[in-house]
Amino acid sequence: MEQYAISIYTVVAWLATVALLLFACHLRRPTTRLNLPPGPKPWPIIGNFNLIGSLPHHSIHDLAQKYGQIMHLKFGSKSVVVGSSVEMAKVILKTMDVNFVCRPKTAAGKYTTYNYSDMTWSPYGPYWRQARKMFNIELFSVKRLDSYEYIRVEETKSLLKELHKSCGGPIVLKQLLSNVSFNVICRIVVGRRYLDESEARKLGLTVYEFKKMLDELFLLSGVLNIGDWIPWIGFMDLQGYVKRMKALSKKFDRFLEHVLNEHEARRKAEGGSFVPNDMVDLLLQIADDPTLDVKIERNGVKGFTQDLLAGGTETSAISVEWAIAELIKHPEIFEKATEELDRVIGQDRWVEEKDMPNLPYIKAILKESLRLHPVAPLLVPRRARADCKVAGYDIPEDTQILVSVWTIGRDPKLWDKPLEFCPERFIGSEIDLKGNNFELLAFGTGRRMCPGYSLGLKIMESSLANLLHGFNWKLPGEMTKEEVSMEELFGLTTCLKTPLVVVATPKLALEMYSL
Repeated sequence: MEQYAISIYTVVAWLATVALLLFACHLRRPTTRLNLPPGPKPWPIIGNFNLIGSLPHHSIHDLAQKYGQIMHLKFGSKSVVVGSSVEMAKVILKTMDVNFVCRPKTAAGKYTTYNYSDMTWSPYGPYWRQARKMFNIELFSVKRLDSYEYIRVEETKSLLKELHKSCGGPIVLKQLLSNVSFNVICRIVVGRRYLDESEARKLGLTVYEFKKMLDELFLLSGVLNIGDWIPWIGFMDLQGYVKRMKALSKKFDRFLEHVLNEHEARRKAEGGSFVPNDMVDLLLQIADDPTLDVKIERNGVKGFTQDLLAGGTETSAISVEWAIAELIKHPEIFEKATEELDRVIGQDRWVEEKDMPNLPYIKAILKESLRLHPVAPLLVPRRARADCKVAGYDIPEDTQILVSVWTIGRDPKLWDKPLEFCPERFIGSEIDLKGNNFELLAFGTGRRMCPGYSLGLKIMESSLANLLHGFNWKLPGEMTKEEVSMEELFGLTTCLKTPLVVVATPKLALEMYSL
């Protein structure tokens, strides 16, 4: 964090001092009698911020063990209700989905997504419903995703070839995984690898800098920004987050303007013979449709494009990195995966997408990794559209709603030995990753479920299967598996705080790597 930024703990300490001075007055204020869910007693002004550490999903998990499957917290002046069980997830995300379908208004949504013009943060209403229909029918239809399979195949081969060149030396795994994810998504969304070196020079933006922008976007989208919770001090930007959001927005806008200008130039040059090649072409074509219920402005096209690039890149890379880290720590599981791959695929070809139904253990490894290490451990927050009741408790309008899938994944009533990495628990299980089972909600469910989950799954499964099929994995030097840090870095997505460094060695015939 930059030097001007103040930590949340410093802010909380400052506000706590003010809270003590106002405490007596606060106690005398008349309060509306509401039957709120159980939870810790909040301090004036700061609420329960004093109970939230640097990993909020851990703090919330610990509190849920004390207060139960539905819990009420106060963050500043705002109410937060957390569901931490399958039953509560089902009520929030299915039974009462329409009342909890809104997103909260946050500085991140305002400053990094063109004032809530994207898919993730836009409020529930005609604009969002139109966008959801557009994503599901036009951008992520089965037919369209199948048409992009050749891109996924080419980029996976490029990853394997690049990895083979690096064999024997230490590799920062997430860098390679981000490369393949970004290249796949970039070609599908904008038509080509925009950040090859020639394009990077033209934009004055290196590949490394762009990936740092993505990291910053996910971090700032998930931080506890004091101004969101205590609006009357928001103008002070005590943590420096808003300043960073504005700076990041300018960088993304420069890149996205370049993308749109190039696509518009091709449309103009080709005239009546123009045929959409990628998702940006489709977005621009849809935006020009005069029959739309709600006009999609240029900022909307840029917001949707940013969603597609960011969401598809980071989540896939993070998920596969977590899986490989667990396999490094559990070599016996890696051996079982190798046995399945050798038996089903053999030694003379790579894994194809059509092979995945025949690789239940590989799929189980990914599910188990997502159970223990969900990319969004609290999902993306929701907001109550109106007063309602859940489990007999009052939920006031504008209450922020969180679902702790991190806690659900550790519930001993659902999982035997829940803290152990055990893919076998999914063998023969009907639990899937498509939002049908509330025990495992890696992509959410309901109206706000991630619209690109099917593409993300294809990238994750194919990448993981081929990395395990083609290479042996070990740690560099004398490092032991016990020294692999599983400490997390929290944001809108949660990744390894210390990137996994590994050494890969080929385990197939040499000619297999001449892709």
